[in-house]
Amino acid sequence: MDSKIERLLNNEMDNYIFPFFWLHGETESLIRKYMQVIYDANIRAVCIESRPHPDFAGDGWWKDMDIILDEARKRRMKVWILDDSHFPTGYCNGRIEEKPVSCRRWYLTYKVLGEVSVGGEQTWEASEYKSAAPFEPTWIEDYFHMSFETFSDDQWIGAVAVKKNGCGEEDLVILKEKEGKIVFTPSEGDWKIYSCHLTRNRGPHRNYMNMLDKEACRTLIETVYEPHYVHYKDDFGKTIAGFFSDEPEIGNGHLYLMDQKIYVQNDQPWSVQLQKDLEKHWGADYLKYLPLLWNREFDENLTAKVRYGFMDLVTRRVEEDFSMQIGDWCKEHGIQYIGHLIEDNNQHARCGSSLGHFFRGLAGQDMSGIDDIGGQVLPHGEDIEYVSHLGTKRDGVFYHFALGRLASSAAAIDVRKQGRSMCEIFGNYGWKEGVRLEAYLADHFMVRGINHYVPHAFSAKAFPDSDCPPHFYAHGHNPQYRYFGVLMKYMNRICNLISGGRHESEAAILYHGDAEWTGMTCMYIQEPARVLTEAQIGFDFVPSDIFTDGCYQVDLSNGMKVHTQEYKIFIIPEADYITVETAEAIVKLGRQGFPCVFVNAYPKGLCSQIELDKEAILLEEIKENTELVRLTELVDYMRQRKMPQIQLRPAEKFIRSYQYYGEPEILYLVNEGKETYKGSIRLPGKTEMCYRYDAWENCLESLNIRIRTKQSEIPGDGEAETELEIEVQIEPGKSWIIVFDQGMPVNLKERSLCQTKHKLKIETNWKRSVCKSIDYPEFGQSELVSLPDFAEKEMPDFAGLLRYEQDVSLGAESERDVILEITDAGEAVQVFVNGMDCGIQIVPPYRYEIGNFLQQGKNQIVIEVATTLERQIPPKNKPENWHPQNHTGLCGEVYLYQKK
Repeated sequence: MDSKIERLLNNEMDNYIFPFFWLHGETESLIRKYMQVIYDANIRAVCIESRPHPDFAGDGWWKDMDIILDEARKRRMKVWILDDSHFPTGYCNGRIEEKPVSCRRWYLTYKVLGEVSVGGEQTWEASEYKSAAPFEPTWIEDYFHMSFETFSDDQWIGAVAVKKNGCGEEDLVILKEKEGKIVFTPSEGDWKIYSCHLTRNRGPHRNYMNMLDKEACRTLIETVYEPHYVHYKDDFGKTIAGFFSDEPEIGNGHLYLMDQKIYVQNDQPWSVQLQKDLEKHWGADYLKYLPLLWNREFDENLTAKVRYGFMDLVTRRVEEDFSMQIGDWCKEHGIQYIGHLIEDNNQHARCGSSLGHFFRGLAGQDMSGIDDIGGQVLPHGEDIEYVSHLGTKRDGVFYHFALGRLASSAAAIDVRKQGRSMCEIFGNYGWKEGVRLEAYLADHFMVRGINHYVPHAFSAKAFPDSDCPPHFYAHGHNPQYRYFGVLMKYMNRICNLISGGRHESEAAILYHGDAEWTGMTCMYIQEPARVLTEAQIGFDFVPSDIFTDGCYQVDLSNGMKVHTQEYKIFIIPEADYITVETAEAIVKLGRQGFPCVFVNAYPKGLCSQIELDKEAILLEEIKENTELVRLTELVDYMRQRKMPQIQLRPAEKFIRSYQYYGEPEILYLVNEGKETYKGSIRLPGKTEMCYRYDAWENCLESLNIRIRTKQSEIPGDGEAETELEIEVQIEPGKSWIIVFDQGMPVNLKERSLCQTKHKLKIETNWKRSVCKSIDYPEFGQSELVSLPDFAEKEMPDFAGLLRYEQDVSLGAESERDVILEITDAGEAVQVFVNGMDCGIQIVPPYRYEIGNFLQQGKNQIVIEVATTLERQIPPKNKPENWHPQNHTGLCGEVYLYQKK
């Protein structure tokens, strides 16, 4: 048996969880208590969130950090530190205001002066073209009562005439100013006149650092990172693990304005260095190209090259000046740099509230980070659409099929990440969120390869704190705190198993960032990701940067290998434009016979600079060496080429799979559907023995397996194939982990199957008593109830624990192999038999093997049910039709039966 499994069975494991701990300037005793609370929840690290603290990086902060580090050292806990006093990262604790104005955010914006046709002449006065269009706050910015600093250093950089349906540089004309006027008289065609300006009077966060300016980004190091090093140098790399950047942004546009492609954003990022980059890229007359960032009536090919060229330079500057500069500082000081940008609704490939490119924005970080908060991922929520209170439309397909895999992909292919991925999780779902939903979210991301977690959050503020609940302890008021601790142990076990190795990804899917920058049609990565996920096919998203950047260690000499990942197919989602480097790599792979597949359509052109005749040749070579496949036929295409490796019989699109080659090799399966899956997993070419590791119960179970020999299903392939067939039965919301091992462990448990006959239903004469979490275990007076018990009908505002007691008489022959089954509860349960704790379970149906706790004659069964806090803390200004979503109490049925 594998040593890692042995360690887990002995409750020995590394820690992969470090929740946010929000500080508000609490007393020393309360801070120390909360460090104990976090430790007691089976967590061995913490991420200190500075946002609500009144004195970040001041005397009060150092006092509180001294306390936290003292407690952490005693418990051998690690400490991470959120790296700014305001959200999002970039405020620099207010110090950017003391820097030269060049460190402030700067934007390129425009206004259309008018249109001119052949035979006409138009004159504009300086008052018309010299000033930028006024900034007008959106309703969202008014909703947050935002005020905006005004700057007086706007610059007019010129005017450009753009010919309608033009196609070359001669159709882009820089207009010269003469005697305070601009005059344009076209000799042919229709023209639109753009006036371009640089301004700081844009964006929601004008007192934040410019992400495209090295000196500006250095300010964050000077005001946050270096002071912590001065105070705690000896703890760096020991107790202090590193820093966390939270949703850094480029900041153009309006607050939380998403779903805007480049040509819709009225203002674009700018800096002095970006201007130099543009001059180097396009020459001194770079100005003439800028209107094509917005214009949609010009030659598509040149427009695509301009937009790609601009965004390529913008995101490279963010990568170098922000992400790598901070990451390099952290490496030099022996700590790690982590965090995440905003990914929501495809924002990961855009500016505004994000950094323009997922992989580049996280380049300097030691983990590839994402977050899931506020209803982004929902059980069975792939196709649920709604508009949030901030006006953002939910893209469920992105959240369910792309978000998690973005992080695990970057972790796998970027040598700097070393397989480490991170998800900020659970936050801002409201008090209705309990451990049942948290278990779903945990499995959702773990089965997509995420192996580090930042639960959101422990708050030391007085209960109830209305800031982004739920809060896992809530000063002892959260009834599910102990249950949450058991969930943390479950998550740590699985994270131990999916760390230190590599995952199976048969397919590489080209990241759509480049294609979207062109402003033309592009298919989002979640579309092919969905069809592969629902067919249990492993994949990674790969950016075009893999063909240019050394950190990906690409080898195309014999197929497609990126760092540790070896692919069997390269999938290019429908895109009008791809980069030259991508095209060249595709042709090289295609000539080897490696399958490169374009989904739905071939590209129209190449978005990076190349001579037109060479571009035409390369596009033709692509068609000669690749294949065109409809998205609906993609899985069938792969199956004809002996993919996927995992085959379900019968097929089921709601089973999620993750094959991991580590110590040991595992196959991790999760049922995200609503029905129990009964069938088999077939693995071609496998002959090893295997068993099931139950990560919740921390035990091993035997499996029904057989090795089959069959004829190949590929037409014309007469070879016989050997495959391993494993019988599985996976209930909704539950996971299976199959361990492949050369040596089988002894004394494997037999799997508990539901016995449908001879069930004893315990329906009446239950004694129910209740208590608030803060009073546990002091329950009140009991009363008789029958099941199912929807206790919320009698106690509509109750939140806490409900205790159900029952005496059952059993004969001597009934004491062995007895199962207690609870079909449903609201929502987490703990069972005691004759005073002995049988454990906590949080996903129904809840089954307990209680034979070892039974005795002949009378036996006492106690079931405690922990609610969420939703009913106790309804939302502010609750609407008349508001009602809690969760039941209260033992709302299912209870059975006793003997194991098969």
